[in-house]
Amino acid sequence: MRNVIVLLTFLLLGGFSFSQQSYNSCFSALELCPVSSFSVNNLGANVTFCGGCEDDFNFCFTTNNSIWMSFTTNAVGGDVQIDFSNLIFETNPGQGNAIQATIIQAVAPCNSGSYTQIGNCVTNSSINFSLNAIGLLANTTYYIVLDGDDTGVGVTSAAEFTLDVAISGTAVARPVPTVSVIPNSTSICLNEVLTLVANTTNCPNNSAFSWYINNVLVAVTNDSLFSTSALMDGDIIRVETSCYSLCAEIVASSTPAFSIYSFLIDAGNDQATDPNVATTINGTTSAPVYSWSPSYLFSDPNSLNTIVTTDQTVTLTLTATENGCTLTDYLILSVESLLSVPNTFSPNGDGINETWVIKGLESYPDNTLKIFTRWGQEIYFASGYNSVKAWDGNKKSGKASEGVYFYILDLNDGISEIVKGTITLIR
Repeated sequence: MRNVIVLLTFLLLGGFSFSQQSYNSCFSALELCPVSSFSVNNLGANVTFCGGCEDDFNFCFTTNNSIWMSFTTNAVGGDVQIDFSNLIFETNPGQGNAIQATIIQAVAPCNSGSYTQIGNCVTNSSINFSLNAIGLLANTTYYIVLDGDDTGVGVTSAAEFTLDVAISGTAVARPVPTVSVIPNSTSICLNEVLTLVANTTNCPNNSAFSWYINNVLVAVTNDSLFSTSALMDGDIIRVETSCYSLCAEIVASSTPAFSIYSFLIDAGNDQATDPNVATTINGTTSAPVYSWSPSYLFSDPNSLNTIVTTDQTVTLTLTATENGCTLTDYLILSVESLLSVPNTFSPNGDGINETWVIKGLESYPDNTLKIFTRWGQEIYFASGYNSVKAWDGNKKSGKASEGVYFYILDLNDGISEIVKGTITLIR
């Protein structure tokens, strides 16, 4: 109970205070724009009163706890209406429950000596109200000051309030911004690069452009250009950007659905082959014009069914054209070396593994092979090494002893690196 009493006493004595809003000062007045509603309050606001200071004026009312807003007229000027609604007042004992407000033109911003009251003056208002002014100058900043009334029987402190404010009228109306994106054509080829340009009107201070394909964000560009080659039949592109730095307005535009022309083209499945072995390639297309590349690898690069001979892995490209559209498809022809170098053999007369046979050397007929002892003495040399010339474990002076030997195998094909390693001879 004691804690409750302490809390109630704290509240009655005004123990809680609200932090002032930035627009408590004329120099940081809240800027209004005609497309939004703003919620404002003067909770905890104070008054700046000195000679020539922002609150030092005596027309309409005397300030107590003012807050400030501003607006800038457009290039035409004219009339303005500022509507205040949804008034909610603080209900502390002895506190007022009415608002006073007016519009001010200031030749010197926030200098009360240069103020002129514009339009009507509102005092002692506890319900929704409006400020109106006519014939405002073009491209001119005006101020709105709101204040809590402190008059009335039993009132000892000025009103504090929260309300909504909205501004409208010819003086602040701004042109409706738009963005448009119009492709040169909506009928394109599959994989064709399409470039779109977003054109804006009445859109100052626009943001970056967000590009969507079928409502999926695919790119954000700082300029108005967007390129893609990933469109499919029926796709729709939409662009969005925001206009105006104050009270931004989002504008968007969409293209019609694209018609994507395509046709059958298939280079075939990836294949594997041996070096310099003629390999049949079978492509498929419905197009009347087609060819393979790189053309020098093919027996006939202008035939769908043709032969390729190569000593290294290559990517083969089938290109076809139909109705002005060109498509490509690819296959990888992997050249696999069948070279297999065993690391041991046993010339012991049992008829098994008697010679050192290197599989796959028939694809490298110009190879040379050298075999050395562990001390670097060459004991064997062969040019065009193959299964017929396979080493049987002998050297010029007789049988080589059991142990580890070193070899150097040069394939001499102009591509492959020299192969080095060890071979263990077992007796």
